[in-house]
Amino acid sequence: MAENDTKKPDDKTEAELLSMLEKDGKEFDKDAEIERILAAFRLNGYAVLDLQPGVPDTDIKKTYRTKSLLIHPDKTSNPKAPDAFDRLAKAQQQLMDEKARSQLDESIADARMLLMRERKLTVDSEEVKDPDDEFIKAWRAKTVTVMMDDEKRRQRQMKAQMQEEGRQRRKEDEEMADRKRKREHEQKWENSRDERIGSWRDFQKGGAKSGAPKKKAKMKTLG
Repeated sequence: MAENDTKKPDDKTEAELLSMLEKDGKEFDKDAEIERILAAFRLNGYAVLDLQPGVPDTDIKKTYRTKSLLIHPDKTSNPKAPDAFDRLAKAQQQLMDEKARSQLDESIADARMLLMRERKLTVDSEEVKDPDDEFIKAWRAKTVTVMMDDEKRRQRQMKAQMQEEGRQRRKEDEEMADRKRKREHEQKWENSRDERIGSWRDFQKGGAKSGAPKKKAKMKTLG
């Protein structure tokens, strides 16, 4: 009986140790995943969620749920967890938005085409049909370049549009100011109408008095 009693503490200690190791392992997984998410290009939802382009919506939802539960700020003490969790949520939103995902897919397809062109590959090349980790890494790096170029182009277009809208607004403001000046001028002219009419009448009266014909002086006859 005493022998059995002495084994129980050892058994308990071993169970606690295994539990602690399992917990440490999970924390390591959480920290590793948080670092991976933060290192991924945030504008590429596939990279953030660690998914390949073209996956179905069900895979996106499943992966997001699994990873969000793993790194949830309430389930880890890692101070970077909130930022990683936020990026994960935005990545899921991007991939579930039809328009945003379509734009992302276009950028990824362009990056693949450029990478194939640089490496002189075709769609039938084994490296393209069955890409290895190295090709996928290069593809993702090229995608970053393409997306950055696209973003710069959008910013230039937006800036040009804003400048054009600014010119248009200034033109409209000038036209409004011109119309306002004309209205004020017409109003002042209308307001001074009575004064002008009175002045004209006074002038007419004065003209009638001062303009009366004078009698000619009789000329004396000589001789």
